[in-house]
Amino acid sequence: MKMLAYGLVTGLLFGFLLQKGRVLRYDKQLGALRLQDMTIVKFMLSSVIVGMLGVYVLKDLGLVKLAIKPAILGPVILGGLIFGFGWGLLGYCPGTSLGALGEGRWDAVWGILGMIVGAALFAEAYPFLEGTVYTWGNLGRITVPQVFKVNHWVIIPPFIAGALALFWWLEKKNL
Repeated sequence: MKMLAYGLVTGLLFGFLLQKGRVLRYDKQLGALRLQDMTIVKFMLSSVIVGMLGVYVLKDLGLVKLAIKPAILGPVILGGLIFGFGWGLLGYCPGTSLGALGEGRWDAVWGILGMIVGAALFAEAYPFLEGTVYTWGNLGRITVPQVFKVNHWVIIPPFIAGALALFWWLEKKNL
């Protein structure tokens, strides 16, 4: 029950930040898809940085243990294509569709229904996918630091520096 409470609190906090970051707005979604407004890209990259720092600090303090899933290219590529198609068709991704509904935009209901139907279809198709798509490009349980055979703190600062340089460049271009 305690874990569900953590999930609820972090979900509400993330939804609040989505709303405050203005990434729930349709014009921001469309701007991102057309590569004309990088608000969503900046928001998500900021989330990646905060999450990356948080996870590795907690790991180094011994407060969490990482459970790395295998990197399998087949389902990642197929799932990315389905995700992108749905985002382009509806104008919301899963998180922003729930936030948009919270703001009273009823058009997001179609995306939420699509997610539920998609999850049911995935559950039914999983036995087939497991023997096909889930065998394409299995790279195993790897992380970027493992690929380069270095400590994760060798990767994190250059990643953050690159992200900050990208933020600066996007701002300079008014994106």
